[in-house]
Amino acid sequence: MPSSVVCSDLWFAWPSGELAIAGLTCAFPDQVTGLVGRNGVGKSTLLKIIAGELMPTRGSVSRPERVGYLPQHLVLQSDRTVADVLGIEAVLAALATIDAGQGQPADFEVVGDQWDLPDRSIAMLARFGFADLDLRRPIGTLSGGEVILLALAAQFLSEPDLLLLDEPTNNLDSGARARLYAALTSWRGQAIVVSHDRDLLDLVQHMAEMRAGGITFFGGNFTAFTDALAVEQEAAARGVRAAESDLKRQQRELAEARIKLDRRQRFARSQAGNVPKIVAGAKKGTAEVSAGKLRGGHQADVADARRRLEEAEERVRDDDSIEVDLSRTSVPPGRDIVVTENLVLRNGAVVSLHIRGPERVGLVGPNGSGKTTLIDTIRGEIEPRSGTVSLRVPYRLLPQRLQLLDDRDSVLAAVSRLAPTADDNQLRAELARFLLDADTIARPVGTLSGGERFRATLAALLLSEPPPQLLILDEPTNNLDLDSIRQLTQALTQYRGALLVASHDDAFLSELGLTYRIDLGAVADPLLDG
Repeated sequence: MPSSVVCSDLWFAWPSGELAIAGLTCAFPDQVTGLVGRNGVGKSTLLKIIAGELMPTRGSVSRPERVGYLPQHLVLQSDRTVADVLGIEAVLAALATIDAGQGQPADFEVVGDQWDLPDRSIAMLARFGFADLDLRRPIGTLSGGEVILLALAAQFLSEPDLLLLDEPTNNLDSGARARLYAALTSWRGQAIVVSHDRDLLDLVQHMAEMRAGGITFFGGNFTAFTDALAVEQEAAARGVRAAESDLKRQQRELAEARIKLDRRQRFARSQAGNVPKIVAGAKKGTAEVSAGKLRGGHQADVADARRRLEEAEERVRDDDSIEVDLSRTSVPPGRDIVVTENLVLRNGAVVSLHIRGPERVGLVGPNGSGKTTLIDTIRGEIEPRSGTVSLRVPYRLLPQRLQLLDDRDSVLAAVSRLAPTADDNQLRAELARFLLDADTIARPVGTLSGGERFRATLAALLLSEPPPQLLILDEPTNNLDLDSIRQLTQALTQYRGALLVASHDDAFLSELGLTYRIDLGAVADPLLDG
């Protein structure tokens, strides 16, 4: 079996005929590779093909024999036991039979050389935070994050030749992420990890970016990748400027040549009566040939310059930025936004919170510590166990699942519902600043790509009436690609109201300029960021 992953002229189309991968040829390095790209570009589909979950329409994939694969959306029967998910149930049963002195040849065959599996299993479970987990426990009694962590432990325990992980940190809290980071750092085999988690991507040895034209590989981690892209794009921008200058020069020379040619032709016509007709005819023919060559040469130079400009422009990425005026969301520095008194959440967490003016507050803490509970309590969706909370300004919530807009509405109509007094032309101009052009805003919301739907939702929230002076975000980066995270950060940088953000994404929180953080997993004491 091959020792690495090689895709050869790989094509994949869904039953509907929609093409997901077209003619992909690439070879993945033998170490840990982070795979990034916009949502919908085909990353998860490629991982499923490599894992053998999907068959390519055309082409081939060579891969190592033993492959471990964790899909992005993990579905497991709730009555399965921990041992079953770990894949060790049969070996443990055989070992128990052998220990009881009743072992048969079939039991020894099942065990093979895995006599140390119980010890390795206990060690791996402890490594992933399950020090005293009963192997017979049904996984239905675990939280969603714990099930993901258990599935990760199972993959590392199996020691595959190739490890495939699709967005493994999406539902993990900071502590669980740290355990995965440690396991991945010590991994010595080949792995391909699809992720938008920048902290995780900084642990890989190689980066691969999937775009419509294929996959480009970069040596180094995510930081090295972004640095390389910045240098590349700076060079590409210089190339465009040089090509534009060259095209203008060629166009100018063509215009000058035409002027000179016109002067010559006028002079030749003025002298035509002074020479014999036969001589004049010969001169005219020669002049026309020369003029044709002159025009043709300069026109060819202009065409070449235009082609070089088009090639230079193709090397410039279309990573556009969101630039929008959100001054109407501003809030005076001293205004009370959220005020709590002796607040005890439904889960028993004691929270002291007083947001004033345009403060930016990060909510952190392990899953189950009460971040979403606090958000729902502030919004009045659930009652606290005791105490009070007062929300004193208009607010909007950006939820994890982007279901705010009706799929049947056009983007323009959906946004208009939240901003009923806004003029359509004004909304069109505002939506363009969210990178939504005229064709896009005329389409039904249900037909949008993930990135388009995200930008439409963000625009609807920020342009809504009355202007939101508090924006609440609950794990906003969980299902976003890196481009969408970048655009969200840009929009929030221009937002002038107060922010309350629950997130496990430390890189994202660090870019928001937080006033302080509240760790609901510890004593409710704000950690000032400066």
